[in-house]
Amino acid sequence: MHRRTLLAAALAGAVVTPALASGTARAADPGPSVTRTGTTTLDGQAIFFVSYDGLVNNNAFQKNGLLTYKGYQYAVWYTADRGAVVGRRILGGSTWSTVKVGHTLRYNDSHNVISMGVSKVDGRLHLNMDSHSDGFTYVKSVAGLMDNPAGLSWTASRFGAPRSTLDGVALTSQFTYPQFVSTPDGKLQLSYRVAVSGNGRNALAEYDGTKWTNLGEWSASTGTYTSEHGSSTARNMYLHGIDYDRGGRLHSFFTWREQNGAVMCNGGGITNHDTGYVYSDDRGRTWRNNAGTVVGVTGGSDKVSVTDAGLVIDPLNPDHSLMNQESQFTDSAGRPHAIISYVPGRFGQCTTNYVADRTANGRAFHVRKNASGTWQKTEIPVPLNSSQRTKLILDKYDNAYAIFPFGRIAGASAASGYTDWRILFDGSGLNAFGEVVIDETRVAQDGVLSFMYQEKSSGTTPSALHVADFRLPA
Repeated sequence: MHRRTLLAAALAGAVVTPALASGTARAADPGPSVTRTGTTTLDGQAIFFVSYDGLVNNNAFQKNGLLTYKGYQYAVWYTADRGAVVGRRILGGSTWSTVKVGHTLRYNDSHNVISMGVSKVDGRLHLNMDSHSDGFTYVKSVAGLMDNPAGLSWTASRFGAPRSTLDGVALTSQFTYPQFVSTPDGKLQLSYRVAVSGNGRNALAEYDGTKWTNLGEWSASTGTYTSEHGSSTARNMYLHGIDYDRGGRLHSFFTWREQNGAVMCNGGGITNHDTGYVYSDDRGRTWRNNAGTVVGVTGGSDKVSVTDAGLVIDPLNPDHSLMNQESQFTDSAGRPHAIISYVPGRFGQCTTNYVADRTANGRAFHVRKNASGTWQKTEIPVPLNSSQRTKLILDKYDNAYAIFPFGRIAGASAASGYTDWRILFDGSGLNAFGEVVIDETRVAQDGVLSFMYQEKSSGTTPSALHVADFRLPA
C-alpha cells in the first residue's frame, strides 16, 4: 500500500462512528485521566552518564526495568558505584528494599540496561544485564520468591551467582536488547538480538521451569532494500516490543535499520525505514504477516525478511529520522497498538541531523488496528522536544496514554476513536532527564500508571532515581 493510500484510509477511519472505531468503548465509559498519587525514591545517587542520548537506568526499550507481580513492585538499576541492584516494595508502599546481585556495570554504555522477567511456572525472578553486542550477565532468584514475597526475606542469598550463560546455554557472543516476556502457559521467553546494529537478527530463548532452550533466530539480515537514493544488502529489525495478548497471540511491531547509509538523503540522518508488524499464534515458533501468511520460522531457514510481502503497515523512507524500539500495547480485544515517531514531511523531506531535527520537529503517531481490521494512524499533537522515545499503555477502558520524554503524559479516549489526544500531565516538578521506563504490568493489576525516571545531571555526577505513580480511571 502506498503511503498516500494508508493515510487516506486512516483519515477515513477517523470519521466513523466512535463506538465502531474503537470496537470496545461504550458511551458510559470514562475518558483518559491521570491523578498523581505520589513519588518514591529508589536511589538518591544513581549512576549518571549520557550515552547514545540516553541513560543506562532509563532506556525506554527495557523490558522490564519496572514490573509488578502478586502485589509487589520490582525495579532494577545501577548505583553510583556501578553495582546492579534489584528493589521491591509492596504496592502503595513508600519504602523500597534493595539487594545488590553481585554484578558491576562494565562500560559507560546506555545500552547495557538491566531487564527483568518472571517465570510463573516456578516463581523465579530473572535478570539479564550489561550487554551491547557482546556477552551478557544473567542472575535468577530461588524458586518461589515471587509467589511468596511477604513470607520470604529480600536478601542477596535469595539470588544465585551472576553467570555469563543462561544456566549453561550461551546463546551468542554478540548479544543485545534483552526483553523478557511471560508466556500464557507460565513459561518465560527472552527476546534478544544476535550480532550488531545494521546487520543483526532477532532470536528467542525459552525457560520452562527446569531449563533454558535456545529456540533460535527468526528475522533475517539479508536481502536488498532500495530507496530513491541507493541500496543496502544488510540490516536488522528493531522491535517496538514483543507482547502476548489475553488470547495468547504474540505481537510485534518493528522498523528496519539499513547498514548502508547510501539509502539516506543525507549522512546526518538515520537509516530506519517503514513500520512493520508480525504476529505468532504458536508461542513464537512461526511468524505471520498482517494477512496471516507465514513469513518466518524461528530456528528454521525461512526467516522474516525485508523482502517478504505484507509486512509494512506504514511505509516511510529513511529520510525522516524514524525512531526504533518505540512502544506497543494490546487492547482488551487483543488488537495491537503502537507509538512511532519521526519528522513529518511538512517540515521537509530530508532530515540532516537526527538529534536536532527530531528535537525541533519530531512528532509521535498512534498506529492501531481497529475493530474492522483496518490500520489507522493519528498524529499526537504534542511536540517531542527531544530525540528520544515515547511509551504507550492502555487502561481498562482501552483509553490510550502516551508517556513522552521528561514524563509528560497525553491521553486519548477509545470512545473518540483515539482522535482527542491532549496533555494530561506536563511533567512539572519531575526534572526528568528524558526517556522514562514504564511498568507495563501494573496497569492491569491495580489501575496505576508507574514510571521510573532519573533527574537531570551533568557529566557523570550521580542523580536521584524515582518512581512516579498516577491513578487511572477506576
